[in-house]
This record gives sequence, structure tokens and C-alpha cells, in this order.
Amino acid sequence: MDTAITKVSIIVSKGSLEGVYPGLIMANGARAEGIEANCFFTFFGLDVINVHRYEHLKVATVGNPGLHMATLIGGLPGVSSLVTRMMEQKMEHSDIPNLGEFLALLSDAGCGMYGCRASCELFGVTREDLIPEVKDIISVGEFYHLAAGGEIIFT
Repeated sequence: MDTAITKVSIIVSKGSLEGVYPGLIMANGARAEGIEANCFFTFFGLDVINVHRYEHLKVATVGNPGLHMATLIGGLPGVSSLVTRMMEQKMEHSDIPNLGEFLALLSDAGCGMYGCRASCELFGVTREDLIPEVKDIISVGEFYHLAAGGEIIFT
């Protein structure tokens, strides 16, 4: 018997542009379907909600098999910035919002956004470092409580 999904909790642990968007797109799709959605930003995923860093995320070009580019080329100076700019142009052409707009859109749609307390402590991130759309910094236990009864998605 099929049971409808009513809640998803998405763990965002990557801080690269191509590592962030899948989770945000999943959260946006969930909200568009009327599904409760929460995003839990941990480790390098904290960069996505950090006011000092979210506008500076880049595409990871070294060791990224999806780019079909030799690691040596990906490590050359300027390649990451060039590939990031190309990706941003493709997303703009496809009407995919930039990261700041996407986070605001998710917040407006009712998606809960939370920072991981342990990761914040590890990296010295405070509440003041996070975008206003973040509801709170919570522990893993609090995240599990929030996610109870729903699906957990790792991106």
C-alpha cells in the first residue's frame, strides 16, 4: 500500500554550488506539493546560510566527476571561478533563482531552515553569522525530533 509523503527533512552538508542546489530544489518541490519541508545545514553546508559566505559559493572543479574534467585542469587558478560563472549563467537562463533568492523563496514557502549546533560550534559560527531566514541553531537530537514521522534526505 502506498503512503503519501507528508514531511521531508533534508540534510545539506556540502558547501559547493552544485552540492547545495539539489537539496534546495527538493525542499522547494516538497513545499510546492504541500509537503512539510525542513533543511538542516551541517558541516560545509553551513556556508549556504552564512551571511558572509553564501554569495561566494563556487562549483567544485577538483575531483568532480560530473564535470568530466581532469583534476589537473580543475585545479588551475581561475578554473573554479570560470566554471561557477558559467553555471550561474545557465541557471539564470533557466530561470533558476540565485542562492539568496532561493533561500528567501524557501522561507516564504514555509520551509524550516536550521543550522547544526555541533557544526556551528566546530566552525565558530554564531546566530549572527546566519541569514535571517534561519529559524534556529539546533542539536542533532532536536533535528531528529523535528524530522519524526517524515523522510530524511541526504544531499
